[in-house]
Amino acid sequence: MTAVDHIFHSWSAPVQPEIASAGGRHFTDVEGNRYLDLASQFVYTNVGHQHPAVVSAIVRQAETLCTIAPPFANPARSEAARLIAERAPGDLNRVFFTNGGADAVENAVRLAKLHTGRTKVLAAYRSYHGNTATAIQLTGDPRRWPNEISVPGVVHFFGPYLYRSTFSARTEAEESERALRHLERVITMEGPGTVAAIVLETVPGTAGVLVPPDGYLAGVRELCDRYGILLISDEVMCGFGRVGEWFAVDRWGITPDLITFAKGVNSGYVPLGGVVISDRVAATFDKRPFPGGLTYSGHPLACAAAVATLAVMADEDVVGNARRVGSDVLAPGLREIAARHDIVGEVRGLGVFWAVELVRDRHTREPLVPYNASGADKAPMTRVLAEFRERGAWPLTVDNRIHIAPPCTITDSEAGDALTILDDVLKVVSW
Repeated sequence: MTAVDHIFHSWSAPVQPEIASAGGRHFTDVEGNRYLDLASQFVYTNVGHQHPAVVSAIVRQAETLCTIAPPFANPARSEAARLIAERAPGDLNRVFFTNGGADAVENAVRLAKLHTGRTKVLAAYRSYHGNTATAIQLTGDPRRWPNEISVPGVVHFFGPYLYRSTFSARTEAEESERALRHLERVITMEGPGTVAAIVLETVPGTAGVLVPPDGYLAGVRELCDRYGILLISDEVMCGFGRVGEWFAVDRWGITPDLITFAKGVNSGYVPLGGVVISDRVAATFDKRPFPGGLTYSGHPLACAAAVATLAVMADEDVVGNARRVGSDVLAPGLREIAARHDIVGEVRGLGVFWAVELVRDRHTREPLVPYNASGADKAPMTRVLAEFRERGAWPLTVDNRIHIAPPCTITDSEAGDALTILDDVLKVVSW
């Protein structure tokens, strides 16, 4: 066995190339092949690879205080919490740190249940919330199936997705209205007084970059207010610049009760996640402790990386860059590509968060590969990924979709390169 053979890998096989180095929007394997990172790894290197300011901050923190237990205050943790709360909407002023996105969701649900005294949580079928016990049950995609356990009170519903509408809608307005009506029916049938929270990815990511129609999130907020339900916005993937806003909810002007975050908060340089908590929910625990915590919660190295990342994002206008590249380069470029290739059913996205949906037939909208395809059924998408790699780019592929989610610092030139590569790949793999 080689050294790499001792690693037990998650989710997928075979093992990917061994990576030797990275910088900016590229990474390089041990054989010298250089790739444009169109996936930001798992959609988290928002300020790119090896940003010198973030690396230096980690080094300085390591020289001063590598680690300290969560009960002790330390400057990096306090400053990271302050900066995150300042950017959060409304009265979300408190931050509970975790080690990543899944345990952020886990603790947000616990907060909601304890605050409301209710037991049920609603989540969308087209979603991914993480791989811890409750988070994977909330998840709607097939990764939940082999992980089914007895977690009571999780109920799924359908969110809006006009291209493949569950509600036979023909317009964004119809899709929004019918999806909200469906959600209210689920709440009614489950018993409003039993539902603690609705957990929603503000923009569902691995489910297809499903940008919600205008009015939908405001409608969910209104339903929550009407029935005394908390709204948990999962921004683990779409937060911190990804859609061209500090928090994705800002685009629609809504304020949830809890926001979960991870990934982009420090570009994944050191694992970090958390929950931003409204004053109302936090007050529930003024006179009783919150029964949760993690050994490495608010780790100094992770928090120092977050402080530096947030400073870089502000100083270099990373959020504005993501918004501008999305609207000026990626959006028009992807639509032009879609018009040239019948294999493209739809492109959708915001900022630097896009999905290109591939189909066998534009009229029937039959996906290029079946839902949750494997083996030979998955071969066309396997070829798509191989063609990208041959051309020096590394996107994320999910089911019948190519996801384009480069670092938020991507330049116009690099975004143009990505579009050229995508166009060339589609010429080769067109059905």
